[in-house]
Amino acid sequence: MDHAADVPDVFDPRIYASGVPHERYRLLRERHPVARQAEPEIQGWPAGPGFWAVTRHADVVRVLRDHRTYSSWLGATQIRDPDPADLPFLRRTMLNQDPPEHGRLRRLVSRAFTPARVDAFAGRVRERARALLAAARESAEDGAADLVRTVTDEYALLNLTDLLGVPAADRALLLEWTVRIIGYQDPADAPAPLLGPDGTPLNPRSPALLGEMFAYARELAAHKRAHPGDDVMTALAEAALDPAELEMFFFLLTVAGNDTVRSAAPGGLLALAGDPDAYRRLAAGAVPMDRAVDELLRVHPPVLSFRRTASVDTELAGQPIRAGDKVVVFHASANHDERVFVDPGRLDLARTPNPHVSFGDGPHVCLGAHFARLQLRILYEEWCAAMPVPELAGPPRRLVSNFINGITRLPVRVSGRPG
Repeated sequence: MDHAADVPDVFDPRIYASGVPHERYRLLRERHPVARQAEPEIQGWPAGPGFWAVTRHADVVRVLRDHRTYSSWLGATQIRDPDPADLPFLRRTMLNQDPPEHGRLRRLVSRAFTPARVDAFAGRVRERARALLAAARESAEDGAADLVRTVTDEYALLNLTDLLGVPAADRALLLEWTVRIIGYQDPADAPAPLLGPDGTPLNPRSPALLGEMFAYARELAAHKRAHPGDDVMTALAEAALDPAELEMFFFLLTVAGNDTVRSAAPGGLLALAGDPDAYRRLAAGAVPMDRAVDELLRVHPPVLSFRRTASVDTELAGQPIRAGDKVVVFHASANHDERVFVDPGRLDLARTPNPHVSFGDGPHVCLGAHFARLQLRILYEEWCAAMPVPELAGPPRRLVSNFINGITRLPVRVSGRPG
C-alpha cells in the first residue's frame, strides 16, 4: 500500500529537538502501524533504503521477542546501515547478536552484573545524590541551576564508573566517549565528525574510531587481573571472554550503562516539573516510589528506537515485509499506545500495571535495568527530601537524535524549601 503522502516522518533526528513527536506517533498507530519511512541524506549522513516504523505496543513487543524473524545480527541495531566492512566488528557485541550466541555472552556478563553487586552500591549512590543536589543549590545563579551539567551527567557517570571499577582519574574519558558515540547526530552536542576518504562522516561506532576505548579496556582488564576488586570489570577480566569480546562489553557498558540514566534522570525531573500536583503527591509519600520510577520511564524512555532486520518474508499488522527489510521499533510510541495505557498522555505516578518497553523486551531486555531503577529511585527520593517543587527556570534543550531521548540542558529552580 502506498500512503506516503499521509505518513508522517519520524526518522529525521532534527524533529526530536523540539520534543518526542507524539502526535505523529499517534497518527501512525491509528492509520499506519507498520509504516514505510524514507531515509534521506541529512547533515552529511548518506541516504539509506528506508525502513518499516513499528509504533503499536503489541507489534513492538512481537518484534523484540521474535529474534528468529527479526534479527539483531543481520544489520545490527541502528537505523542507518553500517558500512559492510564494519559488520563483523559490530557483531562482536551481544547487542548485535541473536540467540544462541547472544545467550552465551549475556550469561557471562550477568554473573558480573548481579543484583547483589548492584545493591551493594546503594549507599554510595545515595551519598552522591545528596552531595550533587547540595552542590547545585550552593552554586545556583539566581536560584537556578542546569541540572544536566550540575547533577545528572555526573551522577550517571560516577555511579557507573564505581560499579565498573574505573579509577577516578580516568572517569572523564568515559563521558567523552559517550558524548561522541551517542550525540553524533547533534552538531551542538558532539565534536565535528571525522570524515572518511569519500568525504562522508565516519560512524562513531566503527572500529576506526573506537581504538582508544578498546586500548583502555585492555589496560584496565590487565590492571584488574593484577589488582582485583569487587567490581564488574574485575569479574569480566576473570570471565571466559576473548579480548575482542571484553572490549565490546566495555564499550556496551560504558555507553549504554551511562546514557540510560544520563537520559532518564533529567527526563523524569522534566516530567515532574510539568505536573507539580503529581510531584507533591510523590513527595508526600502518597505514591509508591517504585511505581513512580516506572511511570517516569514510560513517559521519558531513554531510547527512542531500535532496529531489527527481517530474516524471512513475513507479515506484521497486515503489512507484508520482505527478508532483508529494516524494521524499527519506536519505544516512545509503544509507551503511549491507547490500546494498552489508559489516558497515556497523563502522568499517573501510581499507574499499574505499567508494561512499558523503555528497557526493551525479549532476549535483549536491558541488562542494567535494575541498576538504572535503583539510581533513579534514589535520585528522586533525595530530591523530594531536600529540594523544592521542580520548576523550569528556562527552556530545556533536547538532543538532536532519533535514537537517544536525551536532555542536554535543564534549567530548574533549586532554591527554596522542600516542597
